[in-house]
Amino acid sequence: MKEFWIYTALRAGLFVGAFCLVGGVWLLVADTVNVLWIIVIAFLISGIASYVLLQRQRSAFAVKVENRAGRMSRKYEEMRSKEDED
Repeated sequence: MKEFWIYTALRAGLFVGAFCLVGGVWLLVADTVNVLWIIVIAFLISGIASYVLLQRQRSAFAVKVENRAGRMSRKYEEMRSKEDED
């Protein structure tokens, strides 16, 4: 679960950073602030940035999930084979 929280916190941090950056640039360029557009643009920027910058964390999370699913599958098969023996 540690990898999940690290990846999630980094994604949230990227979004907040992108939101502040886009909002700051928007305020410099335009007189009015449209928060919806700032959120959409920040979401797109943070998504692209996380795809590029968080590859290592995403891979570590995927390995953990795969290992956990494998353990659960093996346990299930063991329990199923014990039921067949009875």
